[in-house]
Amino acid sequence: MKVGIETLRDVARRAIARQGFDEADTEIILEIIMYAQLRGNNQNVIKLLGPGMPANPEAGQIGIAKETKLSALLDGGWNQGMVVMSRACEIAIEKAKEHGFGIVGSRRTNSPTGAIGYYARWIADEGLLGFVFSGSPELMAVYGSYEAFLGTNPLALGIPTTGKPIVLDMATAAIAWYGIHLANAEGKSIPEGVAYDREGQFTTDPARALAGAIKAFGGFKGAALALIVEILTRPLVGATRNDDGSKSDWGNLIFAIDPELLADDLDSFQSAVSDLIHRVKASKRLPGVDEIPVPGERGDAHFERVTAAGEIEMDEKIWRELKAVASG
Repeated sequence: MKVGIETLRDVARRAIARQGFDEADTEIILEIIMYAQLRGNNQNVIKLLGPGMPANPEAGQIGIAKETKLSALLDGGWNQGMVVMSRACEIAIEKAKEHGFGIVGSRRTNSPTGAIGYYARWIADEGLLGFVFSGSPELMAVYGSYEAFLGTNPLALGIPTTGKPIVLDMATAAIAWYGIHLANAEGKSIPEGVAYDREGQFTTDPARALAGAIKAFGGFKGAALALIVEILTRPLVGATRNDDGSKSDWGNLIFAIDPELLADDLDSFQSAVSDLIHRVKASKRLPGVDEIPVPGERGDAHFERVTAAGEIEMDEKIWRELKAVASG
């Protein structure tokens, strides 16, 4: 079914507020969720359904546990991940603009950070190189195991060009956790070979996958990359752990880098990137290939289509459930 974008935005705003967030935090969360929704990213309104992501009534202020002119470690005070990550992004940009480089980690957040391409794009829109890494609870198996141990551990990179930024946003899992939730909510199967059930057998049933573990993408290489993200978002930032060693929060890390640390100037760097992308897209194509894509292009095209139409296709069941959350 088709839903007007502004209608969706209003219902999503009310659904977020119903989960205990004040007006300022609601608007931050809404912007990031709508970014995902309008780009066909599964980190969208599905987050607000089922158990949702209620505000922690005991959350405190976001604080800085450690800081230098180039770095900051945020204590999230058990606030919502998107709110904490937005503050981390602001600080990283400020430090990079002043000193050429900014690195900000966060810990003690009580929920995921949404589509992390949002933050990478934000940094790139400021004329900086953005690197974003996000940890999560134990959802994905290491290579050779079917036990949930790693997070889905996404990473995102944003690079400024003379036009739209290049934005790579990818989970190191073969399928995103919320992609499984979305399939479960819509009554659909998940692809073959991306998740295990609790007995270690591959399953296409999203409910069985949610009780089991996700597989890393790309075999050993993908699992190795996931482990690196785990290190950057757990030991490095000091993500808190339970007595058994399992994580009790989400850890995150952002780098913002001024290209002029190496490039002659921002304009020449952006022009060189744009020229490279033009040459990539002009490469000889295989039979049946209409266009060679670059990171972020598909999401931008989806965004332009739906915003031009003023409405978006949604699963009827999800729309009904979202309205029920919004109405309380």
